[in-house]
Amino acid sequence: MAVLITGIGELTTNDAELGKLRDAAVVVDGEKIAWVGAAADAPDSDERIDVEGRAVLPGWVDSHTHLVFAGDRTTEFEARMAGKAYSAGGIAVTVEATRAASDEQLAANLRRHVDEAAKQGTTCLETKTGYGLNVEDEVRSARIATDVADEVTFLGAHLVPPGADAESYVDLVCGDMLDAVAPLVRWADVFCETGAFDEAQSGRVLKAARERGLGLRVHGNQLGEGPGVRLAVELGAASVDHCTYLSEADVAALAASDTVATLLPACDLSTRQPLAPARRLLDAGATVALASNANPGSSYTTSMAFCVTTAVLQMRMTIEEAVWSATAGGARALRRDDVGVIRPGARADLQVLEAPSVTHLAYRPGVPLTAGVWRCGRALTSCFAAK
Repeated sequence: MAVLITGIGELTTNDAELGKLRDAAVVVDGEKIAWVGAAADAPDSDERIDVEGRAVLPGWVDSHTHLVFAGDRTTEFEARMAGKAYSAGGIAVTVEATRAASDEQLAANLRRHVDEAAKQGTTCLETKTGYGLNVEDEVRSARIATDVADEVTFLGAHLVPPGADAESYVDLVCGDMLDAVAPLVRWADVFCETGAFDEAQSGRVLKAARERGLGLRVHGNQLGEGPGVRLAVELGAASVDHCTYLSEADVAALAASDTVATLLPACDLSTRQPLAPARRLLDAGATVALASNANPGSSYTTSMAFCVTTAVLQMRMTIEEAVWSATAGGARALRRDDVGVIRPGARADLQVLEAPSVTHLAYRPGVPLTAGVWRCGRALTSCFAAK
């Protein structure tokens, strides 16, 4: 059934040919977008929805989350706000709680957070394993995630479990754990950082994953300058995420590569780190994505709008750059061309703002502006009746 969404005051398409349209309309047919253009030229359809001058843009593409977890890390957050420095070690608290939780508890928690994100405009979401850190719990995390998320990443190399030998654990990740998890996921990731995995260990994990046909992602340069960006670029990773501390060589390498720099501003704020150098990256020609890094320890938010607002108000990104990075940029980081864009043939993922333009996302910080969401052509939330 074809549905015409018309009366669009401002349509952000992220399509090079279509650009940004005024007085626009979109036709959704099944799970796909069938037509985009001026409202006056719209074809006939089975149903018609008038959004009465509101802005429409692609659904957010959140390319970095950690949502298969149990437990709470409020105490850690309070300590950080009181001045304690962030370190990778807090992950172990979540590992203990996740291992103790049932499949039903983990799945319900994941669905709750994905639904929460969807109500705020997120229509494509990646999530990772990484709170199991043994073969059994990494496999069940991947299985649970695959039932809910659009993209699933294996992050067995999140942290060396307490009491384990680092090299022996890397052997496990590169061997039995990867063999068991690889059929369930598309991506593999590694936390290449002080307190987690060094360059040699990270390289071993990434190369082993590549040999099994998985795409690569890297957590890098969060706590200081390090090898994460260099390793990601050298191995052709789809993205390197955090990028808080970058040398000039790191920026140049990203600009010259296809590896996306995924910035996680909510995490930077929550850990009281400097905000990632978005302006330096963009001016150098690097591809930038914005993501929530939703997780229970260092960034407990599913609000991509908050990330966009922060990027504009504090990271010197324009609203157009920030919206692109949170939609098309996230799609690039996931090597997808069917989401993050509004054009014929793309997945029908749309959000309507209770505002005439995307500028209001930063102009009205903290105000919930999502008035309607369509994912795969299905209305998840909408205050607009079909006619």
